[in-house]
Amino acid sequence: MKKNIAIILILFILTPSYAAKTAANYKKIKGRIEFPEPKRTAGQTDVLQLKCAPIDTVRVAIIGIGMRGIGAVTRYCQLEGVKIKALCDLKQANVDKGQLTIQKYKKKDADLYTGSEDWKKICERPDIDLIYVCTNWQLHTPIAIYAMTHGKHVAIEVPGAITIKECWQLVDTSEKTRKHCMMLENCNYDSFELATLNMAQQGVFGDLMYAEGAYNHDLRKMTFNEKTYQDMWRLKYNAEHTGNPYPTHGLGPIAHALSIHRGDKLDYLVSMSTDQKGMTVYAEEKFGKNSDYAKQKYSLGDMNTTIIRTSKGKTIMLQHDVTSPRPYSRLHLLSGTKGFAQKYPTPGIAIEPDAHQFINKSKLDSLLTVYKHPFWKETGEKASIVGGHGGMDFIMDYRLIYCLRNGLPLDMDVYDAAEWSSIVELSETSVLNGSMPVKVPDFTRGSWKKLDKLTYAK
Repeated sequence: MKKNIAIILILFILTPSYAAKTAANYKKIKGRIEFPEPKRTAGQTDVLQLKCAPIDTVRVAIIGIGMRGIGAVTRYCQLEGVKIKALCDLKQANVDKGQLTIQKYKKKDADLYTGSEDWKKICERPDIDLIYVCTNWQLHTPIAIYAMTHGKHVAIEVPGAITIKECWQLVDTSEKTRKHCMMLENCNYDSFELATLNMAQQGVFGDLMYAEGAYNHDLRKMTFNEKTYQDMWRLKYNAEHTGNPYPTHGLGPIAHALSIHRGDKLDYLVSMSTDQKGMTVYAEEKFGKNSDYAKQKYSLGDMNTTIIRTSKGKTIMLQHDVTSPRPYSRLHLLSGTKGFAQKYPTPGIAIEPDAHQFINKSKLDSLLTVYKHPFWKETGEKASIVGGHGGMDFIMDYRLIYCLRNGLPLDMDVYDAAEWSSIVELSETSVLNGSMPVKVPDFTRGSWKKLDKLTYAK
Protein backbone atom coordinates (compact mmCIF):
# COMPACT_ATOMS: atom_id res chain seq x y z
CA MET A 1 0.00 0.00 0.00
CA LYS A 2 2.85 2.43 0.85
CA LYS A 3 4.33 1.82 -2.59
CA ASN A 4 0.98 2.56 -4.26
CA ILE A 5 0.53 5.80 -2.33
CA ALA A 6 4.09 6.84 -3.25
CA ILE A 7 3.31 6.28 -6.93
CA ILE A 8 0.16 8.38 -6.62
CA LEU A 9 2.18 11.19 -4.99
CA ILE A 10 4.69 11.14 -7.85
CA LEU A 11 1.89 11.24 -10.44
CA PHE A 12 0.34 14.29 -8.78
CA ILE A 13 3.71 16.09 -8.79
CA LEU A 14 4.21 15.37 -12.49
CA THR A 15 0.59 15.95 -13.58
CA PRO A 16 -0.47 19.52 -14.53
CA SER A 17 -3.00 21.12 -12.21
CA TYR A 18 -6.71 20.81 -12.94
CA ALA A 19 -6.89 24.57 -13.59
CA ALA A 20 -4.06 24.39 -16.12
CA LYS A 21 -5.59 21.39 -17.90
CA THR A 22 -9.12 22.80 -18.21
CA ALA A 23 -8.67 26.55 -18.62
CA ALA A 24 -8.81 26.13 -22.39
CA ASN A 25 -12.31 24.62 -22.10
CA TYR A 26 -14.02 27.90 -21.21
CA LYS A 27 -13.90 31.65 -21.79
CA LYS A 28 -14.19 34.62 -19.45
CA ILE A 29 -16.84 36.95 -20.86
CA LYS A 30 -17.95 40.18 -19.16
CA GLY A 31 -17.10 39.12 -15.64
CA ARG A 32 -18.16 35.49 -15.77
CA ILE A 33 -16.97 32.17 -17.12
CA GLU A 34 -18.83 30.43 -19.94
CA PHE A 35 -18.37 26.95 -21.34
CA PRO A 36 -19.26 26.52 -25.03
CA GLU A 37 -22.74 25.24 -25.89
CA PRO A 38 -22.44 23.21 -29.10
CA LYS A 39 -25.27 23.43 -31.59
CA ARG A 40 -27.41 20.39 -32.34
CA THR A 41 -26.42 18.29 -35.29
CA ALA A 42 -28.80 18.73 -38.22
CA GLY A 43 -31.79 16.43 -37.82
CA GLN A 44 -31.18 15.88 -34.10
CA THR A 45 -34.06 16.88 -31.79
CA ASP A 46 -34.59 17.10 -28.05
CA VAL A 47 -35.76 14.16 -25.93
CA LEU A 48 -38.01 16.06 -23.53
CA GLN A 49 -40.81 13.67 -22.49
CA LEU A 50 -39.28 10.96 -24.66
CA LYS A 51 -41.51 7.92 -25.21
CA CYS A 52 -40.11 4.59 -26.38
CA ALA A 53 -41.74 1.30 -27.33
CA PRO A 54 -43.12 -0.55 -24.26
CA ILE A 55 -41.04 -3.46 -22.97
CA ASP A 56 -43.17 -6.21 -21.45
CA THR A 57 -40.29 -7.79 -19.52
CA VAL A 58 -37.25 -5.57 -18.99
CA ARG A 59 -34.02 -7.53 -19.38
CA VAL A 60 -31.40 -5.91 -17.16
CA ALA A 61 -27.61 -6.06 -16.85
CA ILE A 62 -26.07 -4.60 -13.70
CA ILE A 63 -22.48 -3.39 -14.02
CA GLY A 64 -20.65 -2.84 -10.73
CA ILE A 65 -21.73 -5.12 -7.88
CA GLY A 66 -20.27 -3.16 -4.99
CA MET A 67 -22.28 -1.39 -2.28
CA ARG A 68 -24.82 0.12 -4.66
CA GLY A 69 -24.83 -2.74 -7.14
CA ILE A 70 -25.67 -5.53 -4.72
CA GLY A 71 -28.55 -3.43 -3.38
CA ALA A 72 -29.86 -3.06 -6.92
CA VAL A 73 -29.68 -6.84 -7.45
CA THR A 74 -31.74 -7.38 -4.28
CA ARG A 75 -34.39 -4.86 -5.31
CA TYR A 76 -34.65 -6.03 -8.91
CA CYS A 77 -35.27 -9.57 -7.71
CA GLN A 78 -38.43 -8.21 -6.06
CA LEU A 79 -39.79 -6.18 -9.00
CA GLU A 80 -42.37 -7.49 -11.45
CA GLY A 81 -41.57 -7.58 -15.16
CA VAL A 82 -37.79 -7.84 -14.75
CA LYS A 83 -35.13 -10.40 -15.64
CA ILE A 84 -31.54 -9.92 -14.48
CA LYS A 85 -29.55 -11.25 -17.44
CA ALA A 86 -25.98 -10.32 -16.51
CA LEU A 87 -23.83 -9.18 -13.61
CA CYS A 88 -20.42 -7.57 -14.07
CA ASP A 89 -17.70 -6.63 -11.59
CA LEU A 90 -13.91 -6.75 -11.41
CA LYS A 91 -14.11 -8.99 -8.34
CA GLN A 92 -15.32 -12.56 -8.69
CA ALA A 93 -16.55 -12.49 -5.09
CA ASN A 94 -18.91 -9.61 -5.92
CA VAL A 95 -20.58 -11.29 -8.90
CA ASP A 96 -20.80 -14.53 -6.92
CA LYS A 97 -22.59 -12.64 -4.15
CA GLY A 98 -24.96 -11.19 -6.72
CA GLN A 99 -25.66 -14.64 -8.12
CA LEU A 100 -26.40 -15.99 -4.63
CA THR A 101 -28.85 -13.14 -4.14
CA ILE A 102 -30.62 -14.03 -7.40
CA GLN A 103 -30.79 -17.67 -6.31
CA LYS A 104 -32.16 -16.66 -2.92
CA TYR A 105 -35.20 -15.21 -4.67
CA LYS A 106 -35.47 -18.31 -6.90
CA LYS A 107 -34.76 -16.40 -10.10
CA LYS A 108 -32.87 -17.74 -13.11
CA ASP A 109 -29.09 -17.40 -12.84
CA ALA A 110 -27.46 -14.42 -14.53
CA ASP A 111 -24.39 -14.58 -16.75
CA LEU A 112 -21.31 -13.42 -14.83
CA TYR A 113 -18.52 -11.18 -16.16
CA THR A 114 -15.28 -10.06 -14.47
CA GLY A 115 -13.08 -8.66 -17.23
CA SER A 116 -12.06 -5.01 -17.08
CA GLU A 117 -13.87 -4.26 -20.36
CA ASP A 118 -16.53 -6.96 -20.23
CA TRP A 119 -19.11 -4.18 -19.90
CA LYS A 120 -18.65 -3.64 -23.64
CA LYS A 121 -19.57 -7.27 -24.34
CA ILE A 122 -22.70 -6.84 -22.22
CA CYS A 123 -23.75 -3.67 -24.04
CA GLU A 124 -23.33 -5.50 -27.35
CA ARG A 125 -25.69 -8.33 -26.38
CA PRO A 126 -29.01 -8.27 -28.26
CA ASP A 127 -30.97 -9.81 -25.36
CA ILE A 128 -30.59 -6.88 -22.92
CA ASP A 129 -32.84 -3.80 -22.73
CA LEU A 130 -31.42 -1.83 -19.78
CA ILE A 131 -27.83 -1.28 -18.62
CA TYR A 132 -27.75 -0.36 -14.92
CA VAL A 133 -24.39 1.23 -13.97
CA CYS A 134 -23.01 1.21 -10.42
CA THR A 135 -19.28 1.64 -11.08
CA ASN A 136 -16.87 4.40 -10.05
CA TRP A 137 -17.71 7.90 -11.29
CA GLN A 138 -15.15 7.90 -14.09
CA LEU A 139 -16.89 5.01 -15.89
CA HIS A 140 -20.47 6.29 -15.70
CA THR A 141 -20.46 8.28 -18.93
CA PRO A 142 -18.26 5.93 -21.03
CA ILE A 143 -20.52 2.97 -20.26
CA ALA A 144 -23.69 5.01 -20.80
CA ILE A 145 -22.50 6.24 -24.20
CA TYR A 146 -21.52 2.75 -25.33
CA ALA A 147 -24.79 1.30 -24.09
CA MET A 148 -27.00 3.83 -25.88
CA THR A 149 -25.06 3.53 -29.14
CA HIS A 150 -25.71 -0.20 -28.96
CA GLY A 151 -29.45 0.28 -28.62
CA LYS A 152 -29.82 0.05 -24.84
CA HIS A 153 -31.59 2.26 -22.34
CA VAL A 154 -29.26 3.20 -19.52
CA ALA A 155 -29.53 4.06 -15.81
CA ILE A 156 -26.38 5.44 -14.21
CA GLU A 157 -25.48 6.08 -10.60
CA VAL A 158 -24.70 9.61 -9.43
CA PRO A 159 -23.13 11.78 -10.62
CA GLY A 160 -23.93 10.84 -14.19
CA ALA A 161 -20.90 12.73 -15.50
CA ILE A 162 -17.91 14.54 -14.01
CA THR A 163 -17.07 17.03 -16.79
CA ILE A 164 -19.06 19.40 -18.97
CA LYS A 165 -17.80 17.50 -22.01
CA GLU A 166 -19.29 14.28 -20.62
CA CYS A 167 -22.59 16.04 -19.88
CA TRP A 168 -22.88 17.05 -23.53
CA GLN A 169 -21.93 13.53 -24.62
CA LEU A 170 -24.82 12.10 -22.61
CA VAL A 171 -27.27 14.62 -24.05
CA ASP A 172 -26.18 14.24 -27.66
CA THR A 173 -26.06 10.45 -27.53
CA SER A 174 -29.54 10.22 -26.01
CA GLU A 175 -30.90 12.65 -28.61
CA LYS A 176 -29.26 10.82 -31.51
CA THR A 177 -30.17 7.28 -30.41
CA ARG A 178 -33.60 8.19 -28.90
CA LYS A 179 -32.73 6.02 -25.90
CA HIS A 180 -33.46 6.84 -22.27
CA CYS A 181 -30.59 7.97 -20.04
CA MET A 182 -31.68 8.27 -16.42
CA MET A 183 -29.44 9.18 -13.52
CA LEU A 184 -30.28 7.13 -10.44
CA GLU A 185 -30.98 10.01 -8.07
CA ASN A 186 -32.74 8.11 -5.30
CA CYS A 187 -33.26 11.16 -3.05
CA ASN A 188 -35.93 12.42 -5.44
CA TYR A 189 -38.07 9.51 -4.19
CA ASP A 190 -37.73 10.06 -0.45
CA SER A 191 -41.16 10.23 1.18
CA PHE A 192 -40.62 13.72 2.67
CA GLU A 193 -39.12 15.12 -0.54
CA LEU A 194 -42.02 13.76 -2.60
CA ALA A 195 -44.65 14.95 -0.11
CA THR A 196 -43.24 18.49 -0.12
CA LEU A 197 -42.99 18.36 -3.92
CA ASN A 198 -46.67 17.47 -3.98
CA MET A 199 -47.40 20.38 -1.65
CA ALA A 200 -45.35 22.77 -3.79
CA GLN A 201 -47.13 21.71 -6.96
CA GLN A 202 -50.48 22.31 -5.28
CA GLY A 203 -49.50 25.81 -4.19
CA VAL A 204 -49.17 25.22 -0.45
CA PHE A 205 -45.90 27.18 -0.31
CA GLY A 206 -46.97 29.82 -2.81
CA ASP A 207 -44.29 30.72 -5.35
CA LEU A 208 -41.04 28.96 -4.40
CA MET A 209 -38.20 31.50 -4.41
CA TYR A 210 -35.36 29.81 -2.54
CA ALA A 211 -34.16 26.29 -1.83
CA GLU A 212 -31.29 24.51 -0.11
CA GLY A 213 -29.79 21.09 -0.67
CA ALA A 214 -26.66 19.33 0.55
CA TYR A 215 -24.57 16.24 0.87
CA ASN A 216 -23.06 16.57 4.32
CA HIS A 217 -21.94 13.07 5.21
CA ASP A 218 -18.87 12.05 7.21
CA LEU A 219 -17.22 9.57 4.82
CA ARG A 220 -13.68 9.64 6.25
CA LYS A 221 -13.77 6.10 7.60
CA MET A 222 -15.07 4.72 4.30
CA THR A 223 -12.82 6.85 2.10
CA PHE A 224 -9.65 5.68 3.86
CA ASN A 225 -10.73 2.02 3.81
CA GLU A 226 -9.17 -0.05 1.00
CA LYS A 227 -12.19 -2.38 0.95
CA THR A 228 -14.88 0.28 0.50
CA TYR A 229 -14.06 1.86 -2.87
CA GLN A 230 -12.30 -0.28 -5.50
CA ASP A 231 -8.69 0.93 -5.83
CA MET A 232 -9.60 3.76 -3.41
CA TRP A 233 -10.95 5.80 -6.34
CA ARG A 234 -12.87 8.26 -4.18
CA LEU A 235 -9.81 9.20 -2.11
CA LYS A 236 -7.80 9.70 -5.31
CA TYR A 237 -10.52 11.94 -6.72
CA ASN A 238 -10.56 14.03 -3.53
CA ALA A 239 -6.81 14.43 -3.80
CA GLU A 240 -7.02 15.97 -7.25
CA HIS A 241 -10.29 17.95 -7.23
CA THR A 242 -12.10 20.64 -5.29
CA GLY A 243 -15.56 22.22 -5.61
CA ASN A 244 -18.67 20.06 -5.15
CA PRO A 245 -18.00 16.61 -6.68
CA TYR A 246 -21.29 15.09 -5.45
CA PRO A 247 -24.10 17.65 -5.87
CA THR A 248 -27.07 15.62 -7.06
CA HIS A 249 -28.53 14.27 -3.78
CA GLY A 250 -29.23 17.81 -2.64
CA LEU A 251 -29.95 19.39 -6.00
CA GLY A 252 -32.20 16.73 -7.55
CA PRO A 253 -35.30 17.05 -5.35
CA ILE A 254 -35.25 20.85 -5.25
CA ALA A 255 -34.62 21.09 -9.01
CA HIS A 256 -37.83 19.15 -9.55
CA ALA A 257 -39.68 21.32 -7.04
CA LEU A 258 -38.53 24.38 -9.04
CA SER A 259 -39.40 22.72 -12.40
CA ILE A 260 -35.90 23.16 -13.76
CA HIS A 261 -35.82 22.83 -17.58
CA ARG A 262 -39.59 22.61 -17.42
CA GLY A 263 -40.39 26.30 -17.38
CA ASP A 264 -37.22 27.59 -15.70
CA LYS A 265 -33.54 26.80 -15.96
CA LEU A 266 -30.31 27.10 -14.00
CA ASP A 267 -28.60 30.32 -15.10
CA TYR A 268 -25.28 30.77 -13.31
CA LEU A 269 -23.47 29.89 -10.06
CA VAL A 270 -20.74 31.05 -7.72
CA SER A 271 -18.86 28.58 -5.56
CA MET A 272 -16.48 28.81 -2.61
CA SER A 273 -14.56 26.14 -0.66
CA THR A 274 -12.80 26.20 2.67
CA ASP A 275 -9.22 25.01 2.88
CA GLN A 276 -8.70 21.29 3.35
CA LYS A 277 -7.89 20.06 6.84
CA GLY A 278 -10.37 17.30 7.65
CA MET A 279 -8.74 14.50 5.64
CA THR A 280 -5.22 15.38 6.78
CA VAL A 281 -6.20 15.54 10.47
CA TYR A 282 -8.02 12.20 10.16
CA ALA A 283 -5.09 10.58 8.38
CA GLU A 284 -2.62 11.83 10.99
CA GLU A 285 -4.72 10.53 13.87
CA LYS A 286 -5.59 7.22 12.17
CA PHE A 287 -2.31 6.31 10.47
CA GLY A 288 0.31 8.62 12.01
CA LYS A 289 1.81 11.94 10.95
CA ASN A 290 4.55 10.22 8.97
CA SER A 291 2.18 7.96 7.05
CA ASP A 292 1.74 8.28 3.30
CA TYR A 293 -1.91 9.16 3.84
CA ALA A 294 -1.01 12.06 6.13
CA LYS A 295 1.64 13.35 3.73
CA GLN A 296 -0.68 13.18 0.75
CA LYS A 297 -1.93 16.49 -0.66
CA TYR A 298 -5.74 16.70 -0.85
CA SER A 299 -7.41 19.39 -2.95
CA LEU A 300 -11.03 18.97 -1.81
CA GLY A 301 -12.02 21.70 0.65
CA ASP A 302 -13.77 20.56 3.82
CA MET A 303 -16.92 22.54 3.03
CA ASN A 304 -18.03 23.76 -0.37
CA THR A 305 -20.89 26.22 -0.73
CA THR A 306 -22.40 26.88 -4.16
CA ILE A 307 -25.10 29.45 -4.91
CA ILE A 308 -27.13 29.07 -8.12
CA ARG A 309 -29.52 31.60 -9.66
CA THR A 310 -32.23 30.52 -12.09
CA SER A 311 -33.47 32.42 -15.13
CA LYS A 312 -36.67 33.33 -13.25
CA GLY A 313 -34.88 34.81 -10.28
CA LYS A 314 -34.97 31.87 -7.85
CA THR A 315 -31.83 30.96 -5.89
CA ILE A 316 -30.44 27.65 -4.65
CA MET A 317 -27.76 27.00 -2.03
CA LEU A 318 -25.85 23.71 -2.19
CA GLN A 319 -23.35 22.34 0.33
CA HIS A 320 -20.87 19.48 0.20
CA ASP A 321 -18.86 18.20 3.18
CA VAL A 322 -17.63 14.60 3.47
CA THR A 323 -14.59 15.19 5.69
CA SER A 324 -15.96 16.70 8.90
CA PRO A 325 -17.36 15.01 12.03
CA ARG A 326 -21.00 16.05 11.74
CA PRO A 327 -24.48 14.51 11.53
CA TYR A 328 -25.75 13.49 8.10
CA SER A 329 -27.82 16.14 6.31
CA ARG A 330 -29.23 16.78 2.85
CA LEU A 331 -30.84 20.01 4.14
CA HIS A 332 -33.76 19.89 1.67
CA LEU A 333 -35.28 23.30 2.33
CA LEU A 334 -38.03 24.95 0.30
CA SER A 335 -39.03 28.57 0.92
CA GLY A 336 -41.94 30.28 -0.85
CA THR A 337 -44.23 33.27 -0.63
CA LYS A 338 -46.77 31.35 1.50
CA GLY A 339 -44.78 28.77 3.41
CA PHE A 340 -41.60 26.93 4.29
CA ALA A 341 -40.41 23.31 4.64
CA GLN A 342 -37.21 21.68 5.81
CA LYS A 343 -36.13 18.10 6.41
CA TYR A 344 -32.91 18.46 8.44
CA PRO A 345 -32.02 18.57 11.26
CA THR A 346 -35.69 18.03 12.15
CA PRO A 347 -38.57 17.85 9.65
CA GLY A 348 -40.70 20.96 9.88
CA ILE A 349 -43.28 22.95 7.93
CA ALA A 350 -44.50 26.50 8.48
CA ILE A 351 -47.46 27.96 6.60
CA GLU A 352 -49.26 31.31 6.65
CA PRO A 353 -50.98 32.88 8.50
CA ASP A 354 -48.76 31.66 11.37
CA ALA A 355 -45.50 30.94 9.55
CA HIS A 356 -43.40 32.43 12.35
CA GLN A 357 -43.15 28.96 13.83
CA PHE A 358 -43.40 25.33 12.73
CA ILE A 359 -46.72 23.55 12.98
CA ASN A 360 -46.80 20.99 15.80
CA LYS A 361 -45.93 17.34 15.22
CA SER A 362 -49.55 16.20 15.14
CA LYS A 363 -50.41 18.70 12.40
CA LEU A 364 -47.18 17.90 10.56
CA ASP A 365 -47.96 14.18 10.51
CA SER A 366 -51.48 14.91 9.34
CA LEU A 367 -50.28 17.25 6.59
CA LEU A 368 -47.71 14.74 5.34
CA THR A 369 -50.42 12.08 5.25
CA VAL A 370 -52.78 14.32 3.26
CA TYR A 371 -50.05 15.16 0.76
CA LYS A 372 -48.42 11.72 0.65
CA HIS A 373 -47.21 11.34 -2.91
CA PRO A 374 -49.03 8.86 -5.19
CA PHE A 375 -45.82 6.84 -5.62
CA TRP A 376 -45.75 6.13 -1.89
CA LYS A 377 -49.48 5.45 -1.82
CA GLU A 378 -49.07 2.91 -4.62
CA THR A 379 -46.10 0.92 -3.38
CA GLY A 380 -44.81 2.55 -0.21
CA GLU A 381 -45.66 -0.46 1.96
CA LYS A 382 -43.57 -2.80 -0.17
CA ALA A 383 -40.83 -0.19 -0.50
CA SER A 384 -40.53 0.03 3.28
CA ILE A 385 -40.17 -3.75 3.47
CA VAL A 386 -37.68 -4.13 0.61
CA GLY A 387 -35.72 -1.13 1.88
CA GLY A 388 -32.91 0.80 0.28
CA HIS A 389 -32.48 4.08 2.17
CA GLY A 390 -35.87 3.74 3.79
CA GLY A 391 -37.57 2.59 0.59
CA MET A 392 -36.68 5.43 -1.76
CA ASP A 393 -34.30 3.19 -3.74
CA PHE A 394 -37.12 0.73 -4.38
CA ILE A 395 -39.53 3.50 -5.44
CA MET A 396 -36.88 4.77 -7.87
CA ASP A 397 -36.41 1.34 -9.46
CA TYR A 398 -40.14 0.64 -9.43
CA ARG A 399 -40.81 3.85 -11.35
CA LEU A 400 -38.03 3.21 -13.87
CA ILE A 401 -39.35 -0.25 -14.71
CA TYR A 402 -42.99 0.94 -14.69
CA CYS A 403 -42.23 3.64 -17.27
CA LEU A 404 -40.18 1.32 -19.48
CA ARG A 405 -42.89 -1.36 -19.42
CA ASN A 406 -45.59 1.17 -20.30
CA GLY A 407 -43.67 3.18 -22.88
CA LEU A 408 -43.84 6.36 -20.79
CA PRO A 409 -41.40 9.26 -20.31
CA LEU A 410 -39.10 8.64 -17.35
CA ASP A 411 -39.36 10.75 -14.19
CA MET A 412 -35.78 11.95 -14.68
CA ASP A 413 -34.37 12.52 -18.15
CA VAL A 414 -30.92 13.03 -19.65
CA TYR A 415 -31.16 16.80 -19.09
CA ASP A 416 -31.60 16.23 -15.35
CA ALA A 417 -28.50 14.03 -15.47
CA ALA A 418 -26.51 16.67 -17.34
CA GLU A 419 -27.69 19.75 -15.41
CA TRP A 420 -27.22 18.28 -11.95
CA SER A 421 -23.92 16.61 -12.80
CA SER A 422 -22.55 19.75 -14.46
CA ILE A 423 -22.21 21.31 -11.00
CA VAL A 424 -19.17 19.06 -10.47
CA GLU A 425 -16.97 20.91 -12.95
CA LEU A 426 -18.77 24.26 -12.81
CA SER A 427 -18.31 24.57 -9.03
CA GLU A 428 -14.66 23.54 -9.24
CA THR A 429 -14.05 26.08 -12.00
CA SER A 430 -15.60 28.85 -9.90
CA VAL A 431 -13.55 27.91 -6.84
CA LEU A 432 -10.29 27.86 -8.83
CA ASN A 433 -11.10 31.30 -10.28
CA GLY A 434 -11.71 33.14 -7.01
CA SER A 435 -15.43 32.30 -6.88
CA MET A 436 -16.05 33.93 -10.23
CA PRO A 437 -19.61 33.50 -11.61
CA VAL A 438 -19.95 30.57 -14.02
CA LYS A 439 -22.79 30.18 -16.50
CA VAL A 440 -24.66 26.87 -16.37
CA PRO A 441 -24.97 25.52 -19.93
CA ASP A 442 -28.47 25.11 -21.34
CA PHE A 443 -28.34 21.41 -22.15
CA THR A 444 -31.84 21.56 -23.66
CA ARG A 445 -30.63 24.22 -26.13
CA GLY A 446 -33.71 26.35 -25.49
CA SER A 447 -36.25 23.54 -25.44
CA TRP A 448 -36.94 24.08 -21.72
CA LYS A 449 -39.35 26.84 -22.77
CA LYS A 450 -41.67 24.23 -24.36
CA LEU A 451 -42.78 22.99 -20.92
CA ASP A 452 -44.38 24.89 -18.05
CA LYS A 453 -44.20 22.40 -15.19
CA LEU A 454 -42.85 19.08 -13.98
CA THR A 455 -45.09 16.07 -14.54
CA TYR A 456 -44.61 12.38 -13.74
CA ALA A 457 -46.18 10.12 -16.36
CA LYS A 458 -49.02 7.68 -15.61
